[in-house]
Amino acid sequence: MEKNITTSEEKKRETVLVLSSRYMGESNRELGDILMRSFAYTLAEQKSPIDTVLVYNEAAYLTCEGSEILDDLKKLQSTGTKILTCGTCLNFFDLTEKLVVGEVSNMYTIVEKMLAAGQLIKP
Repeated sequence: MEKNITTSEEKKRETVLVLSSRYMGESNRELGDILMRSFAYTLAEQKSPIDTVLVYNEAAYLTCEGSEILDDLKKLQSTGTKILTCGTCLNFFDLTEKLVVGEVSNMYTIVEKMLAAGQLIKP
């Protein structure tokens, strides 16, 4: 006889946010910058935070010195959100020493988190 598994017994599937650009959208960078700042602020204000934020490509700038969304990312991190920035990307853009929030990650972890996500969000 099969055992019925209740939701509380199931392994929790993470909600993962993927950031691959400094901007939200593709058509206008000025608007995309405004939208990303608004998105980060609104996300940080939510009662149900994201479990993990995966940051790669030029989005690596968002977790480093000078980013306009650092306070929002720090707020997310303080509520338990794990922020992982691609180390190859940090190296490519010469940002390794400028990382302010989260931790350095690699493609193995990024892929693992994406594949295991219950919900994958990309603004």
